[in-house]
Amino acid sequence: MSTPTAYRAARTTERLDTLVADVREAVGRGLPPDLTAYLVGERLAPHLGSADLLTDEQREGDPEHYRQHVLHAEHDGSFSIVALVWLPGQRTSVHDHVSWCVTGVHEGEEQERRYRLVPAAGPGGAARLVATEDVVNPQGSVCGFAPPGDIHRVWNACGTLAISIHIYGADIARLGSSVRRVYELPADR
Repeated sequence: MSTPTAYRAARTTERLDTLVADVREAVGRGLPPDLTAYLVGERLAPHLGSADLLTDEQREGDPEHYRQHVLHAEHDGSFSIVALVWLPGQRTSVHDHVSWCVTGVHEGEEQERRYRLVPAAGPGGAARLVATEDVVNPQGSVCGFAPPGDIHRVWNACGTLAISIHIYGADIARLGSSVRRVYELPADR
């Protein structure tokens, strides 16, 4: 009997095994989400750009949309490590997340637009998104965040493949995605 892809153990590399152990140690400290994200970011940074982090299969994209490869889901659900592979022009919707997250650009360059949700001004008014920052994340850059205040859109604006490593404080193999909510509100900019 075959195991569903989301629950099948990912092929691993020695470097990925080291990263998993480093993240396990940081998450195991039981610190608040923002401090955990900071520590996890410190553990991720030295692995970015290393040719021996991912297998060839984990570097494969999809011509229709960015592709998610679950690299590791901790047995207790405390964290997951995911590689997102982006072909030129591929993007996410505007979204937020189910947990803290750390992202590092492994290859290429990603762009990000961050938003703030402005509630409706009064009865009959509509909530809207306000762009607060545009960020270019080159290879080697690391950023982390924890809800609330984690609304953004990410895309590959470079002419080559981009790969980012995402570490979430949730079991992405079980959930299928880190996205909590997709926003289809009017947005400034």
